Amino acid sequence: MIGKIGLEEHFAIPETLQDSAGFVPGEYWKELSKRLLDVQEYRLREMDANGMEMMILSLNAPAVQAIPSPQKANEIALRANDFLAEQVAKRPTRFQAFAALPLQDADMATRELERCVKDLGFKGALVNGFSQVNTPENCVYYDAPQFEGFWDSIEKLDVPFYLHPRNPIDSWSQIYNGHPWLMGPTWAFGQETAVHALRLMASGLFDKHPKLQIILGHMGEGLPYNMWRIDNRNAWVKLPKTYPAKKTFGEYFQNNFYITTSGNFRTQTLIDAMLEIGADRILFSTDWPFENVDHAANWFDAASISEADRLKIGRTNAAQLFKLDL
Repeated sequence: MIGKIGLEEHFAIPETLQDSAGFVPGEYWKELSKRLLDVQEYRLREMDANGMEMMILSLNAPAVQAIPSPQKANEIALRANDFLAEQVAKRPTRFQAFAALPLQDADMATRELERCVKDLGFKGALVNGFSQVNTPENCVYYDAPQFEGFWDSIEKLDVPFYLHPRNPIDSWSQIYNGHPWLMGPTWAFGQETAVHALRLMASGLFDKHPKLQIILGHMGEGLPYNMWRIDNRNAWVKLPKTYPAKKTFGEYFQNNFYITTSGNFRTQTLIDAMLEIGADRILFSTDWPFENVDHAANWFDAASISEADRLKIGRTNAAQLFKLDL
């Protein structure tokens, strides 16, 4: 398929590059670092060779979210966003941008979001999970009360929020002790992000802000295949609801969430996601440079789905969601 749009596509600046060093064996780091620091050359060749018209770019992980000092986090976010705006300006028909945000301070993050969307033309924000605030052990999730004004701003700006994974901090990772292979994209990324998304649903966030749209990568971080159980566990037992949300989790998932194919190139999984959330809420992505563009594109172009759904997932859903002038 020609004209695909991807929206979990990462870059790094020198200050955040080392955050990605542990995700590949040492002998692959030279290649990965080259991919992360490149925007206009190697990346573009991969796009051209595999029918990708556009990438919406975002900073690598955990980057800003792992800087406990709010002032330092804000400084790095501004630096990354200014760099990204310069890159997009060189080829706006091929690249667009997600803002990195210092959510260590909700007001600071709101100001940077508004600057990026209103002044720089960014298409939304991508945030790498929880933020560490003031100390490495103080992890803050975005269902907390101090983020009410931030979510209000997101809704008013009418831009999506991409909740991207990060690993849990070491002191919260006992379940993985002795099994480091379970960290990162194998399992810990998905578990951490799914729980964060469920917290947002349960908090009543989408009752207060029904137009909010959250994006999850990697075919929904496992949520599509567990949504029925989340709402219906032990259904014969009548118990009072213990969280503020007014609707079922499934309703929020189908109305306030999109998922992408990033790093999860499996047709059976895609079809199951289509049955759970609908083809209108799935978006093509590759997870470059941690995954290969050709692996994503070759799989997607040959996946046994209808051409109408392929066009939606590969292009038109993203064009509509991000109001792209294509």
